[in-house]
Amino acid sequence: MHIERLDHLVLTVADIERTCEFYTRVLGMEVVHFGEGRTALRFGQQKINLHPMEDIPGLVADKPTPGSADLCFVTQLPLDEAIAQLERNDVAIVAGPGPRAGAIGTIRSVYIRDPDQNLIEISNY
Repeated sequence: MHIERLDHLVLTVADIERTCEFYTRVLGMEVVHFGEGRTALRFGQQKINLHPMEDIPGLVADKPTPGSADLCFVTQLPLDEAIAQLERNDVAIVAGPGPRAGAIGTIRSVYIRDPDQNLIEISNY
């Protein structure tokens, strides 16, 4: 078997509307609805499916918990411009900028927290 790419991942969240507002306003993702009342955030060729913590479906991770994710997103926007955009949106940077190990080489990153306190890394190669 050869895995080609990540298609989607799932975040368990306390408040879907608050999560969608943050990810669209701050990170430019698109809200999509699918299935029977499901919600996701789409970016590039990937998406993040959202599960509300008060209504978790049957087939999920063993311990779905808001705030347990640590995600790294790559942007083409120069990191200094991304930082300025975070500041304009009143999003606190919790670490960085600094070099980190990315999947295909060294990245320069900053870290923020989403509304559920998931750790979100914004980076450039």
